[in-house]
This record gives sequence, structure tokens and C-alpha cells, in this order.
Amino acid sequence: MSYQNFDFKKLYEEKKYSEIISIIENFDDQDLNSGLINLCGACKLLSDKSEESLKSAISDFRKAYLREKNKTEHSFNALKNFINASIDLFDIEFRTNEKNLTNNLEEIFLYFEENKEYFKKNESLTRALVRALIRNLDIENAVYYLNEIVDKNSSSIDAWASYIYFNNFLDKWDQKKFLESSKILDQKLIKYPSNKLVELKGSDKKKINIGFHTADIRAKHSVTHFLKTILTNYNKDKFNINLYLGNKKEDQTTNEFKEYVNKAINITFMDDIEVINLVRNDKIDILFDLMGLTSNHRLSLYKNRLAPIQISWCGYLNTTGLKEMDYMIADRNIVPQEEQNSYSEKIIYLDDIWNCHAGYELKRSKYPIPYRQNKFITFGSFNNFNKINDSVIAVWSKILKKIENSKLILKSSNAVFRSVMAEKFEKNDVLNSIEFISYKGNFNDHLNEYKKIDIALDTFPHNGVTTSFEAIWMGVPVLTMKGFNFSSRCGESINKNINLNDLIANNKQDYVDKAIFLSENIDKIEKIRNEIYENALGTPLFDQKKFVNHFFTSLEKLYN
Repeated sequence: MSYQNFDFKKLYEEKKYSEIISIIENFDDQDLNSGLINLCGACKLLSDKSEESLKSAISDFRKAYLREKNKTEHSFNALKNFINASIDLFDIEFRTNEKNLTNNLEEIFLYFEENKEYFKKNESLTRALVRALIRNLDIENAVYYLNEIVDKNSSSIDAWASYIYFNNFLDKWDQKKFLESSKILDQKLIKYPSNKLVELKGSDKKKINIGFHTADIRAKHSVTHFLKTILTNYNKDKFNINLYLGNKKEDQTTNEFKEYVNKAINITFMDDIEVINLVRNDKIDILFDLMGLTSNHRLSLYKNRLAPIQISWCGYLNTTGLKEMDYMIADRNIVPQEEQNSYSEKIIYLDDIWNCHAGYELKRSKYPIPYRQNKFITFGSFNNFNKINDSVIAVWSKILKKIENSKLILKSSNAVFRSVMAEKFEKNDVLNSIEFISYKGNFNDHLNEYKKIDIALDTFPHNGVTTSFEAIWMGVPVLTMKGFNFSSRCGESINKNINLNDLIANNKQDYVDKAIFLSENIDKIEKIRNEIYENALGTPLFDQKKFVNHFFTSLEKLYN
């Protein structure tokens, strides 16, 4: 019997994925074309989300591509699926089995070299390639190919957002360029006909209705530690709070946060118009976007105005460029008053710091500086590896070479190939001074890793935020460097708010000099660590009640 006797399109529309797989796999392999093999792989992903099914689908996609290699649309579609599925598998393995990762990157880049001209014509293939480049810690080329997409297809919103977002990790742009590019993105966003949208109204003023929109309320995500400060300390007699979730998967943390608010609804699978009408019907007065230009963004929602007042905060540390994003929360260390025009949003200045951490369940205790036992200085950075660009590696390598027997401990929460980072340090002749720590383990284990570190090193131009709060919670000082915009001044604001001005370098050479000075003055490090332990919880970094008072007082002024 020929496969032409089967109506695969009808079976697919009826979601009979298992039946399709069974039919295709019962044919002799040599009788199948690229399209059918690719279809079989796609159905495996749709019918079963297991890791084994993903591996089987990857095998099908590879076979489908090679069957009609470089010749048909089916083969290129299979290649796109092969790349994306390989990255999905890697992301899963990174969090479950980091020592035995499936690495198809070499194969992916080989196929790319064979088909460069076709990739240039096909946006979805190029987007898949960008995912591979990011896992390979090649942010520069990822940005290059995102730029290729936006040059050829200026209407691609996701490509524009990613292009701007990943430039935050490089030191190529000034803030003027971020603002210009974000304003271009704003012009590309969809405006829906007003007759499809319900009327925009605020609340009846008995209480102020506030909404928070995020896709990041899940275990271990950094946003949760700062949003929790707000949601566990607000005055319920004055405010109603709704949570609009974009999580594809919910977990215990998601459920915990639902208990803090008046209403929580998952909008992941709702279209834009449904969401706009839902939020407008909820009569939200002030809505916070906690994602900005990050991967799960829903910028078109804000372009069509969900609430009378829309504010960017916490999740994305730069301007969104949207005319309809009315405000951004910052502090004067982050955005000096004379630089307000570098952001499309009006700045709401909080008194001390733009963010306040809710703290951790792990009990704080004073513990000895590791140097006393090791007899050498141990630096550490648990920032995600995308932030460790070539400039950062060069500076850190210089420090390690200047300070005899010094070590640097690295750990990344984002799914990337550690071997690539190792190669970068090897080129700088300091790999023997680097120790990599696995991402796996529970959160208290993660925090306890800070006990191995004498001094934490901040990244630049994209500073660490949560990792700096973690280090300080554990009594570890953070060496940072002055920046030029929001994302590059977070370390400066954190250190100023805990009175660690001496650990803010003016430039790269000053950063190196300060690291060397500290390594030669162990008593100084101990004094700083003792002061952090004694004073941290009383500073704006962790003083939740003071922060929440500033936060909601600012909102009441806006509302009134």
C-alpha cells in the first residue's frame, strides 16, 4: 500500500498524531520522502513531551534533512526542526543531567556552513541558528544574524526585541542607540481596531487596582525574589493586586504567588485582544510589565494600552521604547536626573534603590573567610555566562595572572556549553585557575557555594542583580564597575546602598587594581565581610517595609 492512500493532512488536523506515527513507521524507510519523515518527528513531539520522544524526533529530523539534503523545502523545514529540537533537548539535559549533554552544535554549524545562502533567505532557520549560537556563548554572532533578520524583515517583532535585548550583553552600544532602536521596535508593534476592544476605564476609586504581568513566576527565577517583597507587604485596605501570568508551566512557586493576590490568571494561550479586553474589564488602574524585551514579551499588549498607567519594572533593565509605557522605576544611582531623556519612559525615582530583595529561608550565619584555610584568594561569579563577554574574560584573566595562586569559581543558571567558556579562559592562559560548579542542586546548596568565595566579581556592561543580592546575603562583598545606563549601573546602586563605595571601580584598570589591593589586604576583606553580615538586612537592599512604603507612596501620587 502506498502512503498516498492516507490523508495525512486530515489526520494532522484531527490531532491523530499517534496514528500518523504508526502509519509512517510501518512503511519501508527507503520509500519515505523528507516531508513524511519530518512529519513523523513533529507528531512525536506533539503526542509525547518526554525526553526519549524528543531524542527520537531529533533522529527523524536529521534523517529528513539528509534524505533530500539542500534540495527541497521539506528538507530545510526538517533542518529548522532539527536545530530547535536539539536546543530543547540540551536545555532539558542541562537541568537534569549536566554531565552527559547531547551536543549537536558541531553538526548544526556544519549544516549552516553548507547552506549559508538559504539561511539568509529564511527567517525561521536563522532564528533557530541564533538559539544555537547563544547556547554556544557566541552573542556577537547571534546579534549579527538577528541584525540580518531585522534588516531584511523590519516587521519581525521578536527578532527586533531579541536584537536589542542581546546587545545589552555587549559593549557596542551607548544608551542613545538603545533608545533609537527601541523606538523603531515601538513603531512595528500592532495596533488593534478600537471596535474590537472594550472601553478603557479605571477602578471606582475605593481601592487602587494594580496588576503585575510576568512569565517568570517559577522556582529559582530572580523576579520572584523582588516581586515577593511587594506582594507580601502591601496594604490590602488600599490596594487590590491582580497577577497576569505568562508561564507555560506552573509550579509550587507559581501556586504560592497566587495566594498573595486578589486574582491570578494565566494568559499564556490567550490572544492579544482577549488579554486586552480581560485586563480592561478588570479595571486595572496601574499595570506593571515585568518582562520588557525578554523572550516571553507581550509588547503589543502595552502598545494597545491595558491600563491608564503602564510601568516597566524589574524584569528588563533598559528602556522599552514604547510611547504607551508611561513610566519606569529606577533610582538616582541607576538613571541620573540629567539622563532621563535617554529613556522613552518617565522615571519614577524611588528614594534609595529600584529593587528590594525578599531574602531567603536559609538562615544567615557568620563564617570564616575561605582564604584563612586555603591560603589563596578565591574569586567567584554565579552570573549567567551570557554576561561574561570577552572584555570581562580579559579583565578577570588579568586579575588571575597578577594574583599568585588565585582561583575563580564560575556557575551559570542559563543553559550553555561550559566547554566553550573553558576554551575562552584557556586562550587567556588561566584555565587552571578556573573551577566550574554544576547548576544542579537545591537552592540552599546553591547559596552555600558562596562560602567558598572571598570576593565576588561582577560582570559588565550587564551587571549581576540577583547574584549580587545573593552574595551580600551570604556576607560576600561584590567588586563592580561604573556603567553608562540602567543595566550597567545596577552593581553601583547595590554597593552604594550597602556603603561599599570602595568596591565600585571607575574603569577596567581600576577594577583590576582594586582586586589586587583586596587580595593583598586580607584584614580589609574580613572587615568588609563582617560589616556586610552585621548591617546588610538593615540596608535598602533588604529593608522590605521601607521599600514598600516608598513604592506604594509613589504609586498613590501617580494615581491621584
